[in-house]
Amino acid sequence: PKIQPTKWRLTGSIAGHAWYSLRMQSVTVELEAASTMELVNALSTIATELATREAPESAAASLELAETLAAATDLQESALATLIGRVDATGEQQRWGYPSTRAWLRSKLGMRESRAKERLTLARQRHRIPQVAKRLAAGDLSYGYATTVAESVARLDDTDCAQAEATLLEMADQGFSAGKVASFGQRIRDVIAERDGTEDAPDADTKHGYDKSWITTTRSLDGGRYVKGWLNPEDAAIWDGTLAPLAKPAGPDDRRDVSERTAAALSSVLSGGHKATKVTVICDLETLTGGNAPARLTDGTPIPAAQARRIALAAGVSPLLLGRGNTPLYLGYRERFASAAQRQVLETLYPTCAVRECETPGTLCEVDHVGGWALGKSPTDIDRLALTCGWHNRFKHTSPDQIHITKDPDGRYVYRLLPPPDARQRNGNGPPGNIGPPDGTGPPGTTFNWAA
Repeated sequence: PKIQPTKWRLTGSIAGHAWYSLRMQSVTVELEAASTMELVNALSTIATELATREAPESAAASLELAETLAAATDLQESALATLIGRVDATGEQQRWGYPSTRAWLRSKLGMRESRAKERLTLARQRHRIPQVAKRLAAGDLSYGYATTVAESVARLDDTDCAQAEATLLEMADQGFSAGKVASFGQRIRDVIAERDGTEDAPDADTKHGYDKSWITTTRSLDGGRYVKGWLNPEDAAIWDGTLAPLAKPAGPDDRRDVSERTAAALSSVLSGGHKATKVTVICDLETLTGGNAPARLTDGTPIPAAQARRIALAAGVSPLLLGRGNTPLYLGYRERFASAAQRQVLETLYPTCAVRECETPGTLCEVDHVGGWALGKSPTDIDRLALTCGWHNRFKHTSPDQIHITKDPDGRYVYRLLPPPDARQRNGNGPPGNIGPPDGTGPPGTTFNWAA
């Protein structure tokens, strides 16, 4: 059974065993036979008790204990990297409503951006630096050195990675600080770039020249795209004037770097979340209302039915509905979505995405019909709209049972992420009660689950 951290207290230990007391009853845990869950809960219990203790009067004792505790913390970081790596490799965080592993680390685990990036890098590189992983798990290498090596080899191929790992570990063993090891890691990357002739070699795309703007894209195997390009001064001014205001940090809690904010700003503009676009999705009425017939773009690109329905919900996209014989029935324009004035109000009400755990600025979000949208059945009234980022907007429509919506006293909608259904059944936890109308028209303070 799961150990309840608030009820357990360590009373004594010897090698291979640990004794705990629970309401005056003794329980023995065999460390080697214990499950990972039991060990994590036991560690949480000890940490809870330790956090309430005052430091010893002796400064020398405090120094010694701090060094011992830091070493133990490094061992915990090794275990944490293993768990994060498994979550990242399987994409489990997306089932819980987090678009990326870093978003999960920031929102659910409360890490700052730099710490989330550091831990994720170590988790992803552990299999490429086996000696570092082994020594970290054995307590022979500090977490600081381990993350330094992981960051240094992240962009090296496997052969160079193995050589760099050996060199950097040797420096650590010689007593060089983690900062100096990091500097040497940068030097290793520079030497490799010089060896391969990539240090000063211009990118092949620069052959296009600099008089005219150009962009090239390459589709990756997972459906994403690599983008390269050059903008002449005139087009660069348009770029800066359009994206720079949208790419500013939303506030002190916005921990995204410049590249992430810029990509989000570009995606918002292209999808019509901030400005109009000219995207038309051609589909049958049955497709928009739940059918399986695929839709298509004006250039003939096929769009799966489910994706077409999601696209049709994005502001700035016009669904051209066709009846029998491909007769146009309805062409919805952007005006059926939130007006500029309504969006301005929404951006005032929602400084960030309505999902409580999401930090995407409201200026980069899409307008969401809280109760869903159906042709002719969903008035675009300001009290039925909220702002959600593109990822959570799609998540809301694909996983409606994992979004719990409430209204705060000021009339703002608050979206909270719920665990996946199988996790709720396993833990015996259902969604919060007081379920109200699905269109979100209940008075402030009521709660409801949205469903398509």
